[in-house]
Amino acid sequence: MNLDRRNFLKTSSTLVIGQALAQGAAPLFALAEDPSRPQHRVYPLIDGWRWSRTVPPDGHQKNFDDSGFEAVTLPHSNVFVPWHGTDQKSYQFVSLYRRHFTLPKQQDSRRVFVDFEGVLTASKVYLNGSLLGEYFGGFTPFSFELTSHLIEGENVLSVEVDSRELQEVPPFGYEVDYLTFGGIYRGVSLRTTGAISIENVRVASLDVLTKPRVSAQVWFDGAASMKKGLLLDVELLDGTRILSSLHRKLSPAEYAAGTFEVELQNFSPIELWELTQPKLYSLRVRISGSDEFEERSTRFGFREARFTPKGFLLNGKVMKLRGLNRHQTFPYAGPAMPARVQRHDAAVLNQQLKCNVVRCSHYPPSHHFLDACDELGLLVIDETPGWQHVGDGPLWRERYLDNTRRMIRRDWNHPSIILWSIRINESRDFHDLYVQANQLARTEDPHRQTTGVRYFQESEFLEDVFSMNDFQFPLKAPNHPLYLNTEVVGAEFPVRPWDDNAKNKEHILRYANILNQINSRADYAGVLGWCAFDYQTHADFGSGDHVCYHGVMDIFREPKPAAGFFRSQCSPHEEPVLEPGFHFAMNDQAGGLERAIISSNCEQIRCFIGVEGTWHPVIDLLPAKAEFPHLDYPPFFLTLPNGNDDWGDLRLDGYVAGKLVVSKSLSSKGLDQAFEMVADDIALSADGCDATRVVLRVTDQYGAPRPLCFDPILLTLEGPAVLVGESPLALSGGRSALWIRSTTRPGTATLRATHAHFGTRTLTFTFTHEESSLN
Repeated sequence: MNLDRRNFLKTSSTLVIGQALAQGAAPLFALAEDPSRPQHRVYPLIDGWRWSRTVPPDGHQKNFDDSGFEAVTLPHSNVFVPWHGTDQKSYQFVSLYRRHFTLPKQQDSRRVFVDFEGVLTASKVYLNGSLLGEYFGGFTPFSFELTSHLIEGENVLSVEVDSRELQEVPPFGYEVDYLTFGGIYRGVSLRTTGAISIENVRVASLDVLTKPRVSAQVWFDGAASMKKGLLLDVELLDGTRILSSLHRKLSPAEYAAGTFEVELQNFSPIELWELTQPKLYSLRVRISGSDEFEERSTRFGFREARFTPKGFLLNGKVMKLRGLNRHQTFPYAGPAMPARVQRHDAAVLNQQLKCNVVRCSHYPPSHHFLDACDELGLLVIDETPGWQHVGDGPLWRERYLDNTRRMIRRDWNHPSIILWSIRINESRDFHDLYVQANQLARTEDPHRQTTGVRYFQESEFLEDVFSMNDFQFPLKAPNHPLYLNTEVVGAEFPVRPWDDNAKNKEHILRYANILNQINSRADYAGVLGWCAFDYQTHADFGSGDHVCYHGVMDIFREPKPAAGFFRSQCSPHEEPVLEPGFHFAMNDQAGGLERAIISSNCEQIRCFIGVEGTWHPVIDLLPAKAEFPHLDYPPFFLTLPNGNDDWGDLRLDGYVAGKLVVSKSLSSKGLDQAFEMVADDIALSADGCDATRVVLRVTDQYGAPRPLCFDPILLTLEGPAVLVGESPLALSGGRSALWIRSTTRPGTATLRATHAHFGTRTLTFTFTHEESSLN
C-alpha cells in the first residue's frame, strides 16, 4: 500500500534518527463499499508523524499548530543513541507525537482502531483532543478504538509518550541492567472492522506424531450486541492449497460468550516444523452475515516441543539446546529498528552462530524477529518484561501479569516459541504472585510449558521447567528433572573487540568447558550463553562506558573470536568452519605462540608458515577430544614447534575425511593493509522505515580486522536515504557499522566512506515502492 510518498529527507554526513519529511494531512486510505470484501484491514502509519521533545499545554487539541514539530517516521527513537557512553537520563523525558489523517465517509457499522506494537514507556492517546486512554508498559502491544471520536475531514491522533523509568511499571522500581530508551519504537497501524470482528485466533497443532489435528479458538469482539446468526468458515492452507475446511452457522447464543472453538482433522499428510525444514501452514478464519464480512489469517507449524527428564524433545527426538540471549538494542537508534534489521538478528543467531535457540531477554521482542525465527527454524524462549525487582504494590504486580497475558496472546501461534518465561528474571520467590502467573499462562496457552529464570537453586519450583543462571564452572548439577541453564559466562567475563589473545582464549575456553559439561548429562536440557551481542546499560553496570561487553559479537553484530566457537559446533557437512581464536602478529602475545586455540569442526588441521610466498608445513593438529570428550567438535590447540626460526604468515588447512575443505591464512606483519565497506542489503523499500547495516573494516591482507585500529572514517550520503550513524565515525577494534534508512522517495543513494590512507569506498543503494515482504 502506498501511503503519503510526497516528500523525503536528503542527508549528508549528519546525525539523523528516523526522520522523513511528510507535511500536512492527506487521505490515508479509501474504504471500499463492496460488502463482499473483508472489513478487517490494517493500514500501517509509518510516515507523516510530527514530534516535539516537549508537550505544549494544548498540544493534543485538533487545531494546534504543529508545523514547528520535527517530521519523523516510525520506528522512532526520541534521542540519538551513541554506541557507547550513552547517558541513561538522556531519553527520560515526556514527548508528543501527532499524526494527521483523513477518512472518507464510511458505513455506520465500520469500526476503527489504532494499534500500537510498542511505546517506551507509558502512553496517553488522544483523538481530536479527546483522551482515548492510557497504557503503561513499553514492550507489549495495546489498542484503542477511535470510532466514536472520528469526524469527517481531517482527524488528528496525538500520543503523549512518557519515557521516564516509572517506578510502578515493570521492569522498573530498582535497578535494571539494560537501557530501555524512549519513543514510539515499534509500528503503529489503523485497523478497520465490522460491528463484530475477530479479535484473536489461537491455533494448536495436536497429536502431530500420530494423527495430526488442528484446534482453533476464535475470539470475537462486539459479539454481545449481535442478535443474528453468523457463518463461520475455517480453512487450513498450505500456501494457497486448502487442506481442510469447516463451515458452520453460529447462533447468537453460540458466540455471545465472545469465543468459540473448532477442530480440523482428517486432512492430507503434513510436514512437521523442524529446525532444518521449518514448514509453515496458515489457518484462515472468516465470519460473514448479511452486512458482516471479516477474515483473519495466521501462520503456525505442526510440531511437538516438550521438556522431559530425557531432555528437550522436538517432534519426539532429543535435542540438546545450544543458544544465546539477545537484547533488542542497536547503536544510534536503540530498539527503534524496522523489520529487516530485526530479522537480520535472527539470521545471525541461526546462520552465523549456529544457535538452535534464543532467549528474548528480558522482554518480548519485535514480532518481526519472531517471524524470522519461525521461518529459519530457531527456537525461542519468550520472556515477560522484568529484571530482578518485583514491586510491592498491587499496581506493579497487576501490570506484570498484564504484560505476561499480552505477550502470550500476541505470540501464541509462533511455532518457534517453546517456553513462556513468566517469572521476573532473577527475582526472589513470591509464592502467591508466581502461582497466579503460572495459572494465567496455562489458561491462556495450555499447550506450552512455562519456566522462570532464577540465580539460586533453592528457589521454589512452580513452573514446568527449572531455569538457572549459573556463571561459575563447573555448573551446578541439576536439582530438578526438567532443567535448563539460561545464562552462562558473559556477565562474569566481558571481552572487548580489541582485547588480546589471552582474553579471547579464556572466553572461548569458558564456553567450551560449559558446553562439554552440558553434553555430558541428559538432565541438562541445554544452555544459553550470556549473550549474543554487546549492549548498552546503566551506569551501575557495564565497563565504564555504559556498555556490557558480554557478547560473542560486538554491538555492531561483528564477531569476536568466541563467536567462532559457536559457529564451529555445526556439522562440517552443513558448513566447514575454521576460526582461529588469536591474532598472529608477533607482538600480540608475550613469549611466542603457545597453545593457541582454534575453533573448528574439521577432523585435522595442517599448519604452514609462509615466507615471501613460499609455504612449508610445520605441524599437524587433531581436536582435543581427551580434554573435551562430550563436544562433537572440540577445539584444537596450536604450539609452534621449537626450531621454527623462519617467522612468517600462518596458514591453517582443515580436512574432513582426508579432503581439504577450508583454509585460512593469518598475517604476521601487524600492519593495516586494506579498508572495506560492506552492506547487508543494497535493495530496500522506499517506505520511510526500511533499513540495512553497513560495516566498515580496516583489515590485514587476509581480511582479518585489525584489533588495535581506531581510525576515523568520513562518511557522506547523497540521495533519498538517511544516515543512521555518525560522521566522522571512529573504528573500534578495526571495525564499526552504521545503518542506511529509506525515505518515502524511490531512487538511488550513494554512500561514500573515506579513510585517510586507504582512500574512498562507495556503495549504491536502490529504493523502490514495491511492497516489502518484511513489513
